[in-house]
Amino acid sequence: MTAPGPDILLVDDDDDLRHALRQGLELDDLDVADFKRPADALEAIHRDFAGAVVSDIRMPDMDGMQFMARVLEIDPAIPVILVTGHGDIQIAVDAMREGAYDFIPKPFRVQDLGAVTRRALEKRRLVLENRILRSELDAVSGIAERIVGRSPAIAALRDEIELVADTGADVIVIGETGAGKEVVARALHDFSPRASSSFVALNCAALPPDIFESELFGHEAGAFTGASKQRIGKLEHADGGTVFLDEIESMPLDLQAKLLRAIEERAIERLGSNKRIPLDVRFIAATKSDLSREAKAGRFRADLFYRLNVVSLSIPPLRDRREDIPLLFERLARLARARYRREIPEFTPALERQLVEHEWPGNVRELRNVADRWVLGLWNGFGGGAASAGEDFAGPLSDRMAAFERAVIEAEIRKAGGKLKDVYEALGISRKGLYDKMRKLGIAANDAES
Repeated sequence: MTAPGPDILLVDDDDDLRHALRQGLELDDLDVADFKRPADALEAIHRDFAGAVVSDIRMPDMDGMQFMARVLEIDPAIPVILVTGHGDIQIAVDAMREGAYDFIPKPFRVQDLGAVTRRALEKRRLVLENRILRSELDAVSGIAERIVGRSPAIAALRDEIELVADTGADVIVIGETGAGKEVVARALHDFSPRASSSFVALNCAALPPDIFESELFGHEAGAFTGASKQRIGKLEHADGGTVFLDEIESMPLDLQAKLLRAIEERAIERLGSNKRIPLDVRFIAATKSDLSREAKAGRFRADLFYRLNVVSLSIPPLRDRREDIPLLFERLARLARARYRREIPEFTPALERQLVEHEWPGNVRELRNVADRWVLGLWNGFGGGAASAGEDFAGPLSDRMAAFERAVIEAEIRKAGGKLKDVYEALGISRKGLYDKMRKLGIAANDAES
Protein backbone atom coordinates (compact mmCIF):
# COMPACT_ATOMS: atom_id res chain seq x y z
CA MET A 1 0.00 0.00 0.00
CA THR A 2 1.08 3.56 -0.68
CA ALA A 3 1.96 5.35 2.51
CA PRO A 4 -0.32 8.34 3.31
CA GLY A 5 1.10 11.81 2.97
CA PRO A 6 0.57 15.25 1.45
CA ASP A 7 -0.09 15.87 -2.23
CA ILE A 8 2.78 18.36 -2.43
CA LEU A 9 6.08 18.90 -0.66
CA LEU A 10 6.78 22.61 -1.17
CA VAL A 11 10.36 23.79 -0.67
CA ASP A 12 11.33 27.49 -0.75
CA ASP A 13 13.56 29.55 1.54
CA ASP A 14 11.40 32.68 0.98
CA ASP A 15 8.92 32.55 3.89
CA ASP A 16 6.39 34.96 2.39
CA LEU A 17 6.32 33.28 -1.03
CA ARG A 18 6.22 29.79 0.48
CA HIS A 19 3.27 30.62 2.72
CA ALA A 20 1.42 32.34 -0.13
CA LEU A 21 1.93 29.35 -2.43
CA ARG A 22 0.83 26.93 0.26
CA GLN A 23 -2.33 28.92 0.93
CA GLY A 24 -3.17 29.15 -2.76
CA LEU A 25 -2.61 25.43 -3.38
CA GLU A 26 -4.68 24.49 -0.34
CA LEU A 27 -7.52 26.65 -1.65
CA ASP A 28 -7.23 24.52 -4.78
CA ASP A 29 -7.97 21.43 -2.62
CA LEU A 30 -4.36 20.23 -2.55
CA ASP A 31 -2.75 18.97 0.66
CA VAL A 32 0.59 20.77 1.14
CA ALA A 33 3.52 20.32 3.50
CA ASP A 34 6.02 23.19 3.22
CA PHE A 35 9.71 23.34 4.12
CA LYS A 36 12.23 26.13 4.29
CA ARG A 37 15.23 23.78 4.08
CA PRO A 38 15.58 21.07 1.39
CA ALA A 39 17.28 18.80 3.93
CA ASP A 40 14.11 18.79 6.06
CA ALA A 41 11.96 17.95 3.04
CA LEU A 42 14.20 14.99 2.18
CA GLU A 43 13.32 13.40 5.51
CA ALA A 44 9.67 13.27 4.41
CA ILE A 45 10.41 11.60 1.06
CA HIS A 46 10.51 7.84 0.59
CA ARG A 47 10.07 5.42 -2.29
CA ASP A 48 6.32 5.05 -1.65
CA PHE A 49 5.72 8.82 -1.42
CA ALA A 50 2.54 9.38 -3.44
CA GLY A 51 2.84 13.13 -4.02
CA ALA A 52 4.87 15.61 -6.04
CA VAL A 53 7.73 17.91 -5.07
CA VAL A 54 7.70 21.64 -5.86
CA SER A 55 10.99 23.42 -5.26
CA ASP A 56 12.58 26.79 -5.91
CA ILE A 57 15.91 26.61 -7.79
CA ARG A 58 17.88 29.26 -5.96
CA MET A 59 18.28 28.36 -2.29
CA PRO A 60 21.24 28.51 0.13
CA ASP A 61 23.04 25.39 1.37
CA MET A 62 21.36 23.14 -1.22
CA ASP A 63 19.98 24.54 -4.50
CA GLY A 64 17.03 23.13 -6.41
CA MET A 65 19.18 21.06 -8.78
CA GLN A 66 21.07 19.43 -5.91
CA PHE A 67 17.82 18.83 -4.06
CA MET A 68 16.21 17.27 -7.13
CA ALA A 69 19.18 14.93 -7.56
CA ARG A 70 18.76 13.75 -3.95
CA VAL A 71 15.01 13.22 -4.47
CA LEU A 72 15.55 11.20 -7.64
CA GLU A 73 18.11 9.05 -5.85
CA ILE A 74 15.28 7.97 -3.53
CA ASP A 75 12.97 7.27 -6.46
CA PRO A 76 13.61 8.43 -10.05
CA ALA A 77 9.85 8.42 -10.70
CA ILE A 78 8.96 11.07 -8.10
CA PRO A 79 7.76 14.15 -10.05
CA VAL A 80 9.85 17.23 -9.25
CA ILE A 81 8.54 20.62 -10.42
CA LEU A 82 11.02 23.50 -10.29
CA VAL A 83 10.07 27.14 -9.78
CA THR A 84 12.42 29.32 -11.82
CA GLY A 85 13.31 32.99 -12.06
CA HIS A 86 13.82 34.83 -15.34
CA GLY A 87 17.52 33.99 -15.48
CA ASP A 88 17.05 30.31 -14.62
CA ILE A 89 15.36 29.07 -17.79
CA GLN A 90 18.48 27.33 -19.13
CA ILE A 91 19.01 25.72 -15.74
CA ALA A 92 15.42 24.49 -15.85
CA VAL A 93 15.92 23.03 -19.33
CA ASP A 94 19.01 21.23 -18.05
CA ALA A 95 16.93 19.99 -15.12
CA MET A 96 14.39 18.48 -17.50
CA ARG A 97 17.19 16.49 -19.09
CA GLU A 98 18.25 15.33 -15.63
CA GLY A 99 14.81 14.04 -14.73
CA ALA A 100 12.65 16.99 -13.61
CA TYR A 101 8.93 16.56 -14.35
CA ASP A 102 8.39 20.21 -15.33
CA PHE A 103 9.32 23.77 -14.48
CA ILE A 104 7.21 26.89 -14.08
CA PRO A 105 8.79 30.34 -14.59
CA LYS A 106 8.07 33.33 -12.37
CA PRO A 107 5.77 35.17 -12.30
CA PHE A 108 2.97 32.61 -12.44
CA ARG A 109 -0.55 32.06 -11.17
CA VAL A 110 -1.02 29.59 -8.36
CA GLN A 111 -3.75 27.97 -10.48
CA ASP A 112 -1.16 27.22 -13.15
CA LEU A 113 1.11 25.57 -10.60
CA GLY A 114 -1.88 23.62 -9.31
CA ALA A 115 -2.71 22.37 -12.82
CA VAL A 116 0.87 21.20 -13.43
CA THR A 117 0.91 19.52 -10.02
CA ARG A 118 -2.33 17.65 -10.64
CA ARG A 119 -0.89 16.19 -13.85
CA ALA A 120 2.22 15.17 -11.92
CA LEU A 121 0.09 13.55 -9.21
CA GLU A 122 -1.82 11.52 -11.78
CA LYS A 123 1.45 10.31 -13.30
CA ARG A 124 2.73 9.38 -9.84
CA ARG A 125 -0.49 7.53 -9.06
CA LEU A 126 -0.11 5.44 -12.20
CA VAL A 127 3.55 4.67 -11.42
CA LEU A 128 2.73 3.42 -7.93
CA GLU A 129 -0.29 1.50 -9.15
CA ASN A 130 1.81 -0.25 -11.78
CA ARG A 131 4.43 -1.14 -9.16
CA ILE A 132 1.78 -2.78 -7.01
CA LEU A 133 0.39 -4.71 -9.93
CA ARG A 134 3.85 -5.82 -11.01
CA SER A 135 4.77 -6.97 -7.54
CA GLU A 136 1.57 -8.97 -7.40
CA LEU A 137 2.28 -10.46 -10.79
CA ASP A 138 5.84 -11.27 -9.77
CA ALA A 139 4.45 -13.35 -6.93
CA VAL A 140 2.43 -15.41 -9.39
CA SER A 141 4.24 -18.31 -11.00
CA GLY A 142 1.85 -19.58 -13.64
CA ILE A 143 1.41 -17.96 -17.02
CA ALA A 144 -2.36 -18.57 -16.79
CA GLU A 145 -2.44 -16.07 -13.92
CA ARG A 146 -0.70 -13.49 -16.08
CA ILE A 147 -2.65 -13.97 -19.29
CA VAL A 148 -6.18 -14.46 -17.95
CA GLY A 149 -8.97 -15.93 -20.03
CA ARG A 150 -10.70 -19.10 -21.16
CA SER A 151 -11.26 -18.16 -24.82
CA PRO A 152 -9.50 -20.16 -27.55
CA ALA A 153 -7.65 -17.01 -28.66
CA ILE A 154 -6.17 -16.40 -25.21
CA ALA A 155 -5.34 -20.09 -24.74
CA ALA A 156 -3.47 -19.96 -28.06
CA LEU A 157 -1.68 -16.77 -26.98
CA ARG A 158 -0.50 -18.44 -23.75
CA ASP A 159 0.82 -21.40 -25.76
CA GLU A 160 2.69 -19.04 -28.10
CA ILE A 161 4.26 -17.17 -25.18
CA GLU A 162 5.45 -20.43 -23.63
CA LEU A 163 6.94 -21.54 -26.96
CA VAL A 164 8.69 -18.23 -27.67
CA ALA A 165 9.72 -17.01 -24.21
CA ASP A 166 12.95 -18.98 -23.85
CA THR A 167 14.09 -18.65 -27.46
CA GLY A 168 15.50 -15.14 -27.26
CA ALA A 169 13.78 -14.21 -30.53
CA ASP A 170 12.74 -10.59 -31.02
CA VAL A 171 8.96 -10.14 -30.91
CA ILE A 172 6.30 -7.70 -32.07
CA VAL A 173 3.17 -7.61 -29.90
CA ILE A 174 0.10 -6.27 -31.70
CA GLY A 175 -3.04 -5.08 -29.98
CA GLU A 176 -5.43 -2.19 -29.51
CA THR A 177 -4.91 0.47 -26.87
CA GLY A 178 -5.34 -1.03 -23.42
CA ALA A 179 -5.27 -4.64 -24.65
CA GLY A 180 -2.38 -5.66 -22.36
CA LYS A 181 0.67 -5.53 -24.62
CA GLU A 182 3.07 -4.80 -21.76
CA VAL A 183 1.61 -7.72 -19.78
CA VAL A 184 2.51 -10.02 -22.67
CA ALA A 185 5.98 -8.45 -22.96
CA ARG A 186 6.63 -8.96 -19.26
CA ALA A 187 5.49 -12.57 -19.48
CA LEU A 188 7.94 -13.13 -22.34
CA HIS A 189 10.69 -11.69 -20.16
CA ASP A 190 9.74 -13.36 -16.87
CA PHE A 191 9.45 -16.83 -18.39
CA SER A 192 12.77 -16.51 -20.21
CA PRO A 193 16.38 -17.10 -19.13
CA ARG A 194 16.64 -13.30 -18.89
CA ALA A 195 14.15 -13.08 -16.02
CA SER A 196 16.81 -12.22 -13.44
CA SER A 197 18.03 -9.25 -15.51
CA SER A 198 16.38 -5.91 -16.25
CA PHE A 199 13.10 -5.37 -18.05
CA VAL A 200 13.30 -1.83 -19.41
CA ALA A 201 10.12 -0.31 -20.85
CA LEU A 202 10.17 2.74 -23.10
CA ASN A 203 7.07 4.44 -24.49
CA CYS A 204 8.13 5.84 -27.84
CA ALA A 205 5.12 8.18 -28.01
CA ALA A 206 5.89 9.82 -24.67
CA LEU A 207 9.43 11.02 -25.36
CA PRO A 208 10.14 14.44 -26.92
CA PRO A 209 12.12 14.01 -30.17
CA ASP A 210 15.02 16.15 -28.92
CA ILE A 211 15.86 13.76 -26.04
CA PHE A 212 14.83 10.48 -27.67
CA GLU A 213 18.27 9.52 -28.95
CA SER A 214 19.97 10.33 -25.66
CA GLU A 215 17.32 8.38 -23.73
CA LEU A 216 17.80 5.34 -25.97
CA PHE A 217 21.57 5.30 -26.46
CA GLY A 218 22.91 7.49 -23.66
CA HIS A 219 25.47 10.27 -24.03
CA GLU A 220 28.91 11.35 -22.94
CA ALA A 221 29.65 14.51 -21.01
CA GLY A 222 29.78 17.45 -23.43
CA ALA A 223 27.96 15.61 -26.23
CA PHE A 224 25.52 18.53 -26.51
CA THR A 225 24.64 21.69 -24.65
CA GLY A 226 23.58 20.77 -21.14
CA ALA A 227 25.18 17.31 -21.16
CA SER A 228 27.23 17.93 -18.03
CA LYS A 229 27.90 14.28 -17.24
CA GLN A 230 27.79 10.84 -18.78
CA ARG A 231 24.37 9.19 -18.98
CA ILE A 232 23.65 5.51 -19.56
CA GLY A 233 20.84 4.97 -22.08
CA LYS A 234 17.91 2.56 -21.82
CA LEU A 235 19.46 0.00 -24.16
CA GLU A 236 22.69 -0.17 -22.22
CA HIS A 237 20.80 -0.28 -18.93
CA ALA A 238 18.91 -3.35 -20.19
CA ASP A 239 22.07 -5.28 -21.05
CA GLY A 240 21.46 -8.95 -20.31
CA GLY A 241 17.71 -8.39 -20.16
CA THR A 242 14.81 -7.16 -22.27
CA VAL A 243 13.91 -3.84 -23.86
CA PHE A 244 10.21 -3.19 -24.41
CA LEU A 245 9.53 -0.50 -27.03
CA ASP A 246 5.88 0.44 -26.70
CA GLU A 247 4.10 2.36 -29.47
CA ILE A 248 7.12 1.85 -31.70
CA GLU A 249 5.21 3.30 -34.63
CA SER A 250 5.78 6.71 -33.00
CA MET A 251 9.58 6.45 -33.16
CA PRO A 252 11.12 9.10 -35.49
CA LEU A 253 12.36 7.67 -38.79
CA ASP A 254 15.97 8.80 -38.27
CA LEU A 255 16.10 6.97 -34.95
CA GLN A 256 14.57 3.88 -36.49
CA ALA A 257 17.69 3.58 -38.65
CA LYS A 258 19.94 3.79 -35.58
CA LEU A 259 17.79 1.28 -33.71
CA LEU A 260 18.00 -1.11 -36.67
CA ARG A 261 21.78 -0.89 -36.58
CA ALA A 262 21.79 -1.58 -32.82
CA ILE A 263 19.56 -4.63 -33.29
CA GLU A 264 21.62 -6.03 -36.14
CA GLU A 265 25.02 -5.40 -34.59
CA ARG A 266 23.95 -5.92 -30.97
CA ALA A 267 26.06 -2.91 -30.13
CA ILE A 268 25.61 0.83 -29.57
CA GLU A 269 27.57 4.04 -29.40
CA ARG A 270 26.67 6.73 -26.89
CA LEU A 271 26.12 10.24 -28.25
CA GLY A 272 29.47 12.02 -28.36
CA SER A 273 31.48 8.78 -28.44
CA ASN A 274 32.96 6.50 -31.06
CA LYS A 275 33.38 3.64 -28.62
CA ARG A 276 31.42 0.51 -29.56
CA ILE A 277 29.57 -1.01 -26.61
CA PRO A 278 28.44 -4.65 -27.01
CA LEU A 279 24.81 -5.25 -26.21
CA ASP A 280 23.08 -8.43 -25.05
CA VAL A 281 19.42 -7.42 -25.23
CA ARG A 282 16.18 -8.97 -26.38
CA PHE A 283 13.90 -6.55 -28.21
CA ILE A 284 10.13 -6.65 -27.80
CA ALA A 285 8.16 -4.02 -29.69
CA ALA A 286 4.47 -3.23 -29.34
CA THR A 287 2.13 -1.44 -31.67
CA LYS A 288 -1.54 -0.75 -32.22
CA SER A 289 -0.85 -0.05 -35.91
CA ASP A 290 -0.42 -2.25 -38.97
CA LEU A 291 3.34 -1.78 -39.38
CA SER A 292 3.42 -3.38 -42.82
CA ARG A 293 0.90 -0.78 -43.99
CA GLU A 294 2.85 1.99 -42.22
CA ALA A 295 6.02 0.79 -43.98
CA LYS A 296 4.34 0.87 -47.38
CA ALA A 297 3.17 4.42 -46.66
CA GLY A 298 6.72 5.48 -45.74
CA ARG A 299 5.85 6.19 -42.12
CA PHE A 300 7.85 3.26 -40.76
CA ARG A 301 11.08 1.71 -42.01
CA ALA A 302 10.38 -1.54 -43.81
CA ASP A 303 13.82 -2.97 -42.92
CA LEU A 304 13.19 -2.36 -39.21
CA PHE A 305 9.77 -3.96 -39.45
CA TYR A 306 11.18 -7.08 -41.10
CA ARG A 307 14.03 -7.25 -38.59
CA LEU A 308 11.73 -7.00 -35.57
CA ASN A 309 9.01 -9.22 -36.97
CA VAL A 310 10.74 -12.52 -36.18
CA VAL A 311 7.72 -13.49 -34.08
CA SER A 312 4.39 -11.69 -34.06
CA LEU A 313 1.89 -12.09 -31.19
CA SER A 314 -1.62 -10.65 -31.49
CA ILE A 315 -3.86 -9.81 -28.55
CA PRO A 316 -7.54 -9.90 -29.47
CA PRO A 317 -9.73 -7.06 -28.18
CA LEU A 318 -12.16 -7.79 -25.35
CA ARG A 319 -15.18 -7.47 -27.61
CA ASP A 320 -13.91 -10.51 -29.56
CA ARG A 321 -13.51 -12.68 -26.46
CA ARG A 322 -16.47 -11.83 -24.28
CA GLU A 323 -16.26 -15.15 -22.42
CA ASP A 324 -13.06 -13.84 -20.81
CA ILE A 325 -14.63 -10.69 -19.37
CA PRO A 326 -16.14 -12.09 -16.11
CA LEU A 327 -12.96 -13.99 -15.26
CA LEU A 328 -10.78 -10.97 -15.98
CA PHE A 329 -13.07 -8.68 -14.02
CA GLU A 330 -12.91 -10.90 -10.95
CA ARG A 331 -9.13 -11.01 -11.18
CA LEU A 332 -8.89 -7.21 -11.46
CA ALA A 333 -11.35 -6.76 -8.60
CA ARG A 334 -9.16 -8.92 -6.34
CA LEU A 335 -6.17 -6.73 -7.21
CA ALA A 336 -8.24 -3.61 -6.48
CA ARG A 337 -9.30 -5.08 -3.13
CA ALA A 338 -5.64 -5.51 -2.19
CA ARG A 339 -4.78 -1.95 -3.22
CA TYR A 340 -7.71 -0.20 -1.57
CA ARG A 341 -8.30 -2.61 1.34
CA ARG A 342 -11.98 -2.85 0.53
CA GLU A 343 -14.30 -5.81 0.46
CA ILE A 344 -15.45 -6.95 -2.97
CA PRO A 345 -19.19 -6.33 -3.51
CA GLU A 346 -21.45 -9.17 -4.61
CA PHE A 347 -20.90 -10.24 -8.20
CA THR A 348 -24.44 -10.57 -9.58
CA PRO A 349 -25.80 -12.00 -12.84
CA ALA A 350 -27.00 -8.49 -13.74
CA LEU A 351 -23.48 -7.13 -13.35
CA GLU A 352 -22.03 -9.95 -15.44
CA ARG A 353 -24.58 -9.27 -18.17
CA GLN A 354 -23.67 -5.56 -18.28
CA LEU A 355 -19.97 -6.34 -18.47
CA VAL A 356 -20.33 -8.91 -21.22
CA GLU A 357 -22.60 -6.69 -23.35
CA HIS A 358 -20.35 -3.62 -23.16
CA GLU A 359 -18.10 -2.95 -26.19
CA TRP A 360 -14.95 -2.07 -24.18
CA PRO A 361 -13.23 0.40 -26.52
CA GLY A 362 -10.50 0.79 -23.88
CA ASN A 363 -10.09 -3.00 -23.52
CA VAL A 364 -8.49 -4.38 -20.34
CA ARG A 365 -7.41 -0.92 -19.18
CA GLU A 366 -11.02 0.23 -19.24
CA LEU A 367 -12.12 -2.99 -17.53
CA ARG A 368 -9.58 -2.38 -14.77
CA ASN A 369 -10.93 1.13 -14.21
CA VAL A 370 -14.47 -0.22 -13.91
CA ALA A 371 -13.27 -2.91 -11.46
CA ASP A 372 -11.57 -0.23 -9.37
CA ARG A 373 -14.69 1.94 -9.24
CA TRP A 374 -16.86 -1.10 -8.46
CA VAL A 375 -14.68 -2.11 -5.50
CA LEU A 376 -14.70 1.51 -4.26
CA GLY A 377 -18.49 1.62 -4.47
CA LEU A 378 -18.49 4.29 -7.19
CA TRP A 379 -19.83 2.29 -10.12
CA ASN A 380 -23.56 2.15 -10.86
CA GLY A 381 -23.52 0.70 -14.35
CA PHE A 382 -22.82 2.00 -17.82
CA GLY A 383 -24.48 5.24 -18.82
CA GLY A 384 -25.38 6.66 -15.45
CA GLY A 385 -24.19 8.29 -12.28
CA ALA A 386 -20.66 8.11 -11.08
CA ALA A 387 -19.77 5.42 -13.56
CA SER A 388 -20.22 7.47 -16.65
CA ALA A 389 -19.05 10.86 -15.52
CA GLY A 390 -15.50 10.31 -16.59
CA GLU A 391 -16.37 8.16 -19.63
CA ASP A 392 -19.08 10.13 -21.37
CA PHE A 393 -18.26 13.70 -20.42
CA ALA A 394 -16.26 15.56 -23.03
CA GLY A 395 -13.81 18.34 -22.50
CA PRO A 396 -10.64 19.09 -20.53
CA LEU A 397 -9.54 16.80 -17.72
CA SER A 398 -10.46 19.37 -15.05
CA ASP A 399 -14.05 19.46 -16.35
CA ARG A 400 -14.26 15.68 -16.51
CA MET A 401 -12.94 15.37 -12.96
CA ALA A 402 -15.45 17.95 -11.74
CA ALA A 403 -18.28 16.04 -13.43
CA PHE A 404 -17.13 12.78 -11.89
CA GLU A 405 -16.80 14.37 -8.43
CA ARG A 406 -20.26 15.94 -8.75
CA ALA A 407 -21.78 12.58 -9.71
CA VAL A 408 -20.15 10.82 -6.74
CA ILE A 409 -21.32 13.43 -4.22
CA GLU A 410 -24.85 13.52 -5.63
CA ALA A 411 -25.02 9.72 -5.50
CA GLU A 412 -23.93 9.74 -1.83
CA ILE A 413 -26.47 12.45 -0.99
CA ARG A 414 -29.26 10.34 -2.52
CA LYS A 415 -27.98 7.26 -0.71
CA ALA A 416 -27.91 9.14 2.63
CA GLY A 417 -31.35 10.66 2.14
CA GLY A 418 -29.94 14.18 2.34
CA LYS A 419 -28.12 13.64 5.65
CA LEU A 420 -24.87 15.41 4.96
CA LYS A 421 -23.17 14.05 8.06
CA ASP A 422 -23.49 10.56 6.57
CA VAL A 423 -22.19 11.90 3.26
CA TYR A 424 -18.98 13.51 4.49
CA GLU A 425 -18.24 10.56 6.76
CA ALA A 426 -18.76 8.11 3.86
CA LEU A 427 -16.48 10.18 1.62
CA GLY A 428 -13.82 10.60 4.30
CA ILE A 429 -13.77 14.41 4.21
CA SER A 430 -14.62 17.14 6.72
CA ARG A 431 -18.00 18.85 6.97
CA LYS A 432 -16.41 22.07 5.70
CA GLY A 433 -14.70 20.16 2.90
CA LEU A 434 -18.04 18.76 1.74
CA TYR A 435 -19.78 22.15 1.85
CA ASP A 436 -16.89 23.75 -0.05
CA LYS A 437 -17.07 21.08 -2.75
CA MET A 438 -20.86 21.38 -3.00
CA ARG A 439 -20.60 25.14 -3.38
CA LYS A 440 -17.78 24.82 -5.95
CA LEU A 441 -19.69 22.17 -7.95
CA GLY A 442 -23.09 23.86 -7.71
CA ILE A 443 -24.74 21.06 -5.71
CA ALA A 444 -27.79 22.01 -3.67
CA ALA A 445 -29.00 19.80 -0.83
CA ASN A 446 -30.85 20.19 2.43
CA ASP A 447 -29.00 18.98 5.48
CA ALA A 448 -31.55 16.92 7.35
CA GLU A 449 -29.61 17.50 10.56
CA SER A 450 -29.58 21.29 10.38
